[in-house]
Amino acid sequence: MTVPAGEELARLAALHGVATSYQPSPDRTVMASAGAVTRALAALGVDAGTPKAVRAALAARERELRERLLPPTVVCWRGSPCEALAALPEGTALRVETEQGECRDSVEELPLGVHQLTATAPDGRTGRAHLVVAPPRLPTPTGRSYGLLVQLYSLLSRRSWGMGDLGDLGELTAWAGRALGAGFVQVNPLHAAVPGTPTDPSPYRPSSRRFPDPVHLRVEDVPEFAYVRDDEDPRSALLERAGRLREAVLEKGELIDRDAVWELKREALELVARVPLGPGRRAAYCDFLAEQGQALEDHATWCALAEVHGSQWRQWPSGLRDPRSAETARARGELMDRVDFHSRLAWLTDAQLTAAQRAARDAGMPVGIVHDLAVGVHPEGADAWAQQEYFAAGMSVGAPPDAFNARGQDWGLPPWRPDRLAASGYAPYRRLLKALFRYAGALRIDHVMGLFRLWWVPQGEPPTEGAYVRYDAEAMLAVLVLEASRAGSVVIGEDLGTVEPGVRETLRERGVLGTSVLWFERDWDGDGRPLPPDRWRDDCLATATTHDLPSTAARLTGEHVELRDRLGLLARSVEEERAEAANDTAEWLALLTRLGLLAGTGGGSDLSSEEAEVQAVHRFLLRTPARMIGVWLPDGVGDRRPQNLPGTWDQYPNWRLPIADAAGRPVTLEELAASPRLRSLIEVLREEHGPPGDTPSAGV
Repeated sequence: MTVPAGEELARLAALHGVATSYQPSPDRTVMASAGAVTRALAALGVDAGTPKAVRAALAARERELRERLLPPTVVCWRGSPCEALAALPEGTALRVETEQGECRDSVEELPLGVHQLTATAPDGRTGRAHLVVAPPRLPTPTGRSYGLLVQLYSLLSRRSWGMGDLGDLGELTAWAGRALGAGFVQVNPLHAAVPGTPTDPSPYRPSSRRFPDPVHLRVEDVPEFAYVRDDEDPRSALLERAGRLREAVLEKGELIDRDAVWELKREALELVARVPLGPGRRAAYCDFLAEQGQALEDHATWCALAEVHGSQWRQWPSGLRDPRSAETARARGELMDRVDFHSRLAWLTDAQLTAAQRAARDAGMPVGIVHDLAVGVHPEGADAWAQQEYFAAGMSVGAPPDAFNARGQDWGLPPWRPDRLAASGYAPYRRLLKALFRYAGALRIDHVMGLFRLWWVPQGEPPTEGAYVRYDAEAMLAVLVLEASRAGSVVIGEDLGTVEPGVRETLRERGVLGTSVLWFERDWDGDGRPLPPDRWRDDCLATATTHDLPSTAARLTGEHVELRDRLGLLARSVEEERAEAANDTAEWLALLTRLGLLAGTGGGSDLSSEEAEVQAVHRFLLRTPARMIGVWLPDGVGDRRPQNLPGTWDQYPNWRLPIADAAGRPVTLEELAASPRLRSLIEVLREEHGPPGDTPSAGV
């Protein structure tokens, strides 16, 4: 194929939201290759393979934009004029069908929601659009709160079946809220995983973001489990096997085995499914089925088909690759029992997630559980199968080369097509958010910059051969603000790393909090030294570390460098890396000392210097104006190991480690609750907040 180049291709790309350059740093611009731009356009249904095709596509796009009255989706922020409507010809008649079922001939004082708008111009032209009416911003927390950050699978109690579950989450929130005065608990994405052997353990490559994974169920908390028939005592046998899985992780040093946990839970849940539901439970299940509708039917159908044909749907018989085909409808009927089984699992998991959030609120948490929304889905998963028309074929989401990764990144996640999203009024995005906000006091959005643009990498090409594709950020934000405000939930954007100018400002304007991690907060526009606390932003969740970074103890001791050296991940000599890490830590400790934060730490005079420094780090976070302060739960017991080490696959046990103490011994939820070290760290936070009754609220 001849790849066209030049001004016409650039103009065509711009009209479809495809960027022809990017800036890895403010003083450097890199041009995207013509091939990358051409393939991105092709994924959007635009033929730009030859100069002639470019000219034809350009003329068609310019004509379309010139002649249309309205874009596919129009945003009206309540209280502000709508630019798209202000640009209509004078005398244009409007008709609005609201989602509440009303018909109006004006956009004045419309209720919040996604409505249908028809515009008829004096010359007879007609335009139709989805009209999103959203509040101007989300209410932000009115006070400060602190909370715990944890990867749920890593939090095992003495009741877990080999990995942390929703029963453990409910216990953690109840304890943290009542005993610690915590305002929230943030967890990893709990989205449904792609089944397989082995299952991809990463919670950031899910089969579905729309539905949670039943591997997180606390089986004993399912009411019907108590009525499983006692032929040969199956419940005792299941619990005995669960105990062995738990003991293997907690006592024998084995890794969390998600596949073994799911095999056992699936066996138990198969027995549970044979127990008839009582009338009230049956009615609740039927209500759930009706409310979830086609989305749940598609998800459960994919799960049932994957049991028969494997989880790679592109290798299924051709008729089954289309969720709307007659073959799929026939297979769904033949597999109705399995479809119902997976539908019931979704219902049970939803119920336990809702119960966990209720436990958090009952414990006095003003926010409760902060759920995590992954940036995308697995290309072979249920969402990619059921929503094929919304995904860009042959493309993957990633990141361009930058100062931290010269080769760029390919995350293996298919991106949504912005044109199809807009044409649908962002229907799949709205359904996704609505589902998550059912049980989320707050939602963390991974790589929140993806609401504005994503780096598309053509299949078979290195990440360097990608291009940025823009989304309608105003519409994406309007839908987010609308659904979050309806649920009364907080939104936190993960905005670490390279962020396009204006993004953080726009997010702040709409009430979306950012994320600030201590070790990255430096005066990058000045002397590069650690940023004093009074210069931090207030509209953020402030933490010392994350699941992708070394624990605070590992960073303070330099053990993170030694780990990367053992795994052969260092780009420079170990001596250079040690020196840089030591200098970085020394600068922060010097600032903590100048501020008087290393003196008078909680827990008495027997603290190790490391424990005192961890406490001082969190005292520093409390000196910032950040509205939310997050404590990485493993930091409370001195855990040295990161939960995920970017850049590794089988070299390191990513996403499979239980929380452990400084010696690497797994620590149970019960031991965490009794840990003097964790208690001392929390007391630091509580002292800064004042007496328990005076703790400011983080309500919205």
